[in-house]
Amino acid sequence: MSEVMLALAVGVFACCGTWLCLRASVFDLALGLTLVSYAVNLILMAAGGLGASRPPILAPGGGATAATMADPLPQALVLTAIVISFAMSALVLALAIRARGPDGEDGSDDPADERDAEPMSAPDAGRSEAGAMDRGTAR
Repeated sequence: MSEVMLALAVGVFACCGTWLCLRASVFDLALGLTLVSYAVNLILMAAGGLGASRPPILAPGGGATAATMADPLPQALVLTAIVISFAMSALVLALAIRARGPDGEDGSDDPADERDAEPMSAPDAGRSEAGAMDRGTAR
């Protein structure tokens, strides 16, 4: 049952994080990256095994075998991933604060701004290379 719950949690974190990363707001991007990093951390923790009865540190002379010890590599990878995700979140938030304009906008593309903008005119579509040669202006 715990495997199913872990798989659902990873799926929810990854889907919600991806959806937030695809939104136009910088804050949503930072939150989405954080959720994706949570999903990666859960995957790395699951790689070490879900058994809670194996201690990471054994008593001296306890007869440690590979079956009775917890794997330290996924634990080290999770700690490294936590540090990297913290640094990444701090960088994204610092860039978001720096990108905020004097009007309080975060500089992201807003569909409402695109509707209000004037349409761009086509750059001299009637003039072609052949037409320029007929007038004697081509090189």
